[in-house]
Amino acid sequence: MRSATAEILQDRIVIGLVTGDPAGVGAELTVRMLTDHSLVESTQLVVIGSRRVLAHAAALCKTVVDLPVLPLEDLTRQKLEAMAGHVFVETRTDGELGKLACGEATAAGGAFALANFRIGIDLTNRQLLDALSFGPFNKYAMRLAYAPYEDEIAFISSALDSGNGVAEFNVADIWTGRVTSHVPLSEVASLITREAVLRRLVLTDRLMRAGGVAAPRIAVAGLNPHAGDNGNFGREEIDVIEPAVHEGRRLGIDCDGPFSADTVFIRASKGDYNAVLTMYHDQGQIAMKLMNFDRGVVLFGGFPFPVCTPAHGTAYDIAGQGIASPGAMRAAITLAAKMVREARRATKEGSNAATFNASKQEPVTNIEEVS
Repeated sequence: MRSATAEILQDRIVIGLVTGDPAGVGAELTVRMLTDHSLVESTQLVVIGSRRVLAHAAALCKTVVDLPVLPLEDLTRQKLEAMAGHVFVETRTDGELGKLACGEATAAGGAFALANFRIGIDLTNRQLLDALSFGPFNKYAMRLAYAPYEDEIAFISSALDSGNGVAEFNVADIWTGRVTSHVPLSEVASLITREAVLRRLVLTDRLMRAGGVAAPRIAVAGLNPHAGDNGNFGREEIDVIEPAVHEGRRLGIDCDGPFSADTVFIRASKGDYNAVLTMYHDQGQIAMKLMNFDRGVVLFGGFPFPVCTPAHGTAYDIAGQGIASPGAMRAAITLAAKMVREARRATKEGSNAATFNASKQEPVTNIEEVS
């Protein structure tokens, strides 16, 4: 019979935790996670960042963080599993930061965050880590450091040299996916195609199951005011979105719509649906942040491993005060761990239902064939 300790070690989930923008609240949240006893004992955090930044955040939080340190070049899965608790990975980027400036977007801060994020992606892709979570980034700081920076999805895709079928989701009591993301509003309508809507429906259903939601029920928002009002305010609902919803049902997805965007979250909040698929960024973000600002998680879904972060951003206005709420960071780590656990369970059972990697799924039926 295996001992309880042996079971914990075998079932351990190793999550990389990148501290994020050093001028924001990411390091403070990291400190809170390292002292958070509500995280399950089988989850091991591997902190990727700066010892100086972490020590500064610990002082702000009136605590001490004393983690065993592993140099990046010496990191192996075996060494991690030999350690009982959380670990710090030395990335040798401290000297690039210069003087810390809380609440300010700088090229040095953006470069620091991106360098550590790339390290975390690489370690997870090499299966030294099971999943990746990170403290909030600031997109302006990222672009100061790296002009081509678009968003996290594009950066992860570039680092992995893959990214077909991936998307950004917000997760709390209600899951929110979107067909388009960080693009100008003037370009949204041209990007709303039958295939794009269907692919997001399929990915939403798969990732919710991977996140432990046994029966996803997805409400689909329209694009135009009042969901087009039967074609009076646009035909995207009739010609594009509704056919995609019908095909989603044919594939076994429990989905309805398109619904008017100004009422769809009311339906979901009443329990009729546990997910909403929106057509563009703010259509869902405004509702989600209003309902779950301190608990919402951003999930970058469809990659070979889960990537999660708090939805609230760098919170420059309160950075350096040690008062940032840890709820969303805790939820991000918990979701990442749950997805790894569900994937392991599905693998043992020979099921594909809980796979979070879009590339491992069967291709979607050609929506253009749907009348």
